[in-house]
Amino acid sequence: MRRFGRKAAQYYFLASSPGSCSSISTLSQSAPNPWNQACDHSLCRATLAAPWSAIQRRGAKVMGSDVRFGNVIQRKGRIFQVLKAQHTQHGRGGATIQVELRDVDNGNKITERFRTDENIERVFVEEKSFTFLYQEGDSVTLMEATTFEQIEVAKELFGKAAGYLKDDMKVTVQYYDGKPMSASVPQRVTCTVVDAQPNTKGLTAAPQYKRVLLDNGLTVLAPPFIAAGDEIVVNTTDDTYMTRAKE
Repeated sequence: MRRFGRKAAQYYFLASSPGSCSSISTLSQSAPNPWNQACDHSLCRATLAAPWSAIQRRGAKVMGSDVRFGNVIQRKGRIFQVLKAQHTQHGRGGATIQVELRDVDNGNKITERFRTDENIERVFVEEKSFTFLYQEGDSVTLMEATTFEQIEVAKELFGKAAGYLKDDMKVTVQYYDGKPMSASVPQRVTCTVVDAQPNTKGLTAAPQYKRVLLDNGLTVLAPPFIAAGDEIVVNTTDDTYMTRAKE
């Protein structure tokens, strides 16, 4: 463990106490202050005013191409939740991602465009696991597995993935500053095919995928051998067929 000398220990004590920033500023006029490099006056003041931000605003740099629905990011000094993310390609130009953002503090929505290779600061959020019980209207009721406490969240937190909700499904809710910001379902979900076009052989050299209707009302592209009544595994991230479910 790193050991501090007497003077460094004094700075540590001052930096950990209320009003520390003004004390450090005064002392810095007569002695070098090792904390000035880590915490300037405005940042320290903001941290003391909102201690939770010192923990929740620590994130990691991610590429623009990795930004997804439900992510919480920091942009231009503000905290935003990603509501929509759409990738586009501009001819010979670089690919971009257009995102719809909601300001966490005031609720205002804005639209921005990121380069796919642009560094974006993603904010870490707290994740909690729940069991899906039922949905009624625009609300979803979940249960915490260990305490059996039930909570009600807006269905829109799941986005398009709300269509995959099933009884007793394990879901994850992302919290920021104690408030539920988004929710997600497992990446692999088993669904039943309720309607599928018949398999037509010999029309083309390469097998063609066909649209099939699932028991949750969604449609996906599946191989020609998939028939009504089959159970298939779907990737909920992009609504794509993965494999036929094992019996």
